[in-house]
Formats: sequence, structure tokens, C-alpha cells
Amino acid sequence: MVSIYNRRVVVTGLGPITPVGFGKEAYWESLIQGRSSFKRIEFSNRDMNQYRCQIAAPIEGFDFYQYVDRTKHSKHLGRTSQFAVAAGRLAFMDAGLDLERNEEVKGAGSHREGQYQVKGLDPFRIGVILGAGAEAMELMEYYHERFLSRGTKGLSPFGLPNIYLSSITSHVAQSFTLRGASYAVSTACASATHAMINSFLQIQGGSEDLMVTGGTDACITPLVFAGFDVLRAMSTRNDEPQKACRPFDQERDGFVMGEGSGILILEELNHARKRGAHIYAEVVGFGMTADAHHLTEPDPDGKPLSKATRDALQMGGVRPEEIDYINPHGTSTPLNDRVETRAIKAIFGQQAYQIPISSTKSITGHLMGAAGGVEAIAVVLTIERGIIHPTINYETPDPDCDLDYVPNQARKKDVRFALSLSAGFGGVNSVVLFKRLDDSSSF
Repeated sequence: MVSIYNRRVVVTGLGPITPVGFGKEAYWESLIQGRSSFKRIEFSNRDMNQYRCQIAAPIEGFDFYQYVDRTKHSKHLGRTSQFAVAAGRLAFMDAGLDLERNEEVKGAGSHREGQYQVKGLDPFRIGVILGAGAEAMELMEYYHERFLSRGTKGLSPFGLPNIYLSSITSHVAQSFTLRGASYAVSTACASATHAMINSFLQIQGGSEDLMVTGGTDACITPLVFAGFDVLRAMSTRNDEPQKACRPFDQERDGFVMGEGSGILILEELNHARKRGAHIYAEVVGFGMTADAHHLTEPDPDGKPLSKATRDALQMGGVRPEEIDYINPHGTSTPLNDRVETRAIKAIFGQQAYQIPISSTKSITGHLMGAAGGVEAIAVVLTIERGIIHPTINYETPDPDCDLDYVPNQARKKDVRFALSLSAGFGGVNSVVLFKRLDDSSSF
């Protein structure tokens, strides 16, 4: 791969909305303490006995109106978009970007009522690219049932537009008056990472100075949950929810579904420096490949994931032995963890045994299209703070998964280069390489 490295891109803001905490500090504390929130769930008017898996990591205590004004516009957002807008606001605040009322908006009841804008920045130089598996699945299921029972009289004119995947970025753009590139990416569980790569390219190529990026998803609905249940992809440790997600452990039996959003502010380096921004890390490389193998199973030898990782290293000019930490896809499914371990060994050889690898999903659950976003946040905080969060519930080693998974206890380590790996149904792989910006204090 020929590097197109030109304008440098850094991370300046973090906005996690997760089952284990809202905001970077609450989220980080749960990560380093290895504190999950897995629990039994119930769906209204559904017999839970039909589900093999009855556990998940739902977000509780979330009040959308702590982040936005209650307006005619805001009441129509689906849960997926609500998470994204809330996480976006947290990311702007964390980046030290002031939000002010958009004075162009005139009159209560306007469709732009309650709209904010980033103070002092050109809105045409700020874009938003987000990843999601699907948008507003709870709305889709709700309107489907209303249509079956009441026909078209049961529908809202806002229903269809809010089910479109593009509505996620539209809601974020509208909430904060972002007028640069705006679109959504859907590559299953690799969506957020692909969105970050596209955002990186927007800045690197000069189209934007700042991007709101990452992922969001809210898939804990009766139909989506049933779909993954019949795939036998989720854990059935219903009597031990807290121990259900156990990546790389020999007794793993599937993932635990979560929900939420992980939003990052990516910014051109000089733009960030001029405004005195705090810089967490630099994005220096990426890789993307396809398995071309199976709709739900990864390529068994892991070569496509290895290639994506190798491309990220080559773009960043980083040798394999320089990698200090890997945040894997790490789903806790028997097949994924074995293949991912194989792919890492193929790249790093004996060095693979010296690299700490820890799965964020062991703590948060699998946030689907948002997974890569919350995991990237974990990676850049690891780089900044020199602490690697553990893979929890690791009890019984698997001979096929014999690397250092940072079992059960956080670990101090100086981290300069780190990788975030994502994969998704359909055989899509995406990898981002982050680097500590050693000269970040030189403004």
C-alpha cells in the first residue's frame, strides 16, 4: 500500500454513552475496574422462554433531555440517534469546543428550534460520519405493529425518515449545525471503525478540519435479539449474566449484546494546536479488507484480518515489534476469538506473545455498530494514561487462544502505538493504528 499521509489527524474529544458509564471518566473507571452491567432482560408482551439467550447489557438511567432541549424535532428521534446526539455533545464538551445557540433559528416551533453551533468555527469545515448496524429498530418494530393493527392511520409522517440509516448523521448535523460531509456507514460490527477511517480521509485530504465520528446502535429489541438468538451467536449463561461474556476463555459460548454510542472528535493537527486543544493521540494508519468467505463466519485462517492490520502498520511506518497494545474485536464467540488469535500470530510471530491484548466487550458487551467507537475511546485513553483495562471473566485458558489477554486485572504499561481491530458480518475487517503524539505540548 502506498501511503497518502499528508495532513496529520489527531483525536481531541471523546464522548462515550455505554452500559457501564456516560462520559469518559465514568466509562474509564468501569473499564479499569473490570465492572460490567450484564443482566437478565425482558421484552413487553413477549414470552422470554422462546429465547435461548435472555441476558444483555442495556443502557439504564439515560435521559436524552439532559443533553438536548425538548423540542418538536427532538421528540421524534429513535434511541440510536438519541445516543449519537448525546455522545456527540459529550465529545464536543470534552474537546473544549463551546456550543452556542444558533441565532439563525427564529421562532419557537421551528424545525431547527433548540439547534446549537460550534462557536468560532466554520460549520462547512465540520463533518459527521457515523457507523451503525441499523437505525431505529425499535421504531421500525413499533410502526410495523401499529400498521398491522391500525393500517396507515397508525403511522407517523416522521416514522419513515427516522428509520433511514442516514437519519443518524442528519440528527447530529442538525443538532449542532454541522454543514460539512454527512453520511452514515453500515458494515455490521465494523461500522464505527469504517466511519473513523472515512473521517480520517476527509481531514487528511483537506475537505474538513474537524470530524464527528464513531458509531451508535440500539439493537436490544425483540426482533433483532431473536435474530441473533437463532444464529446462536449470543451467550446462554442466563443464570450467571456477569460471567457470560468471556473472550478468549475456553468456556466462552457467545457474546452479550449491548447498546450505546462512542463518538470521537478527529481534528487536523495544526487546527487543534492553534486553538490549544488537548490531544489524546494521533491516527497514523488504517487497513480494510474483506474475507470473501461467509456471511456470518470469519475466514478460518484469518489472512484478511492480518492483511488489514499489516496495511495499517505499513501506512503508519510502524514495525510490528513497536506495537505496545492491541484492542481486538474479541467477541467471546468460539470462532471469532480463535481466528483473531491466529491472525495476530500471523502478523507478529513470537512477538505476539509479548503484546497485551484486552477485550473491551468483556466489560461493555457487544455494542454492535458502535463497538469500534467505544473501543477506540478505550485505546486512546490507554495511550494517554498508561493503563490497560483487563479482559474480565478469563478463567480457563484455551490452547487455541494462548496470548496475553490481560486477564481480570488492569495493568500499567507505557503505550506509544496501539491497534484497534474490528470485524463484522459479511466478512468485513477494519483496523486503525493510533500513536501517542510525543510533541503534543509543542504549540
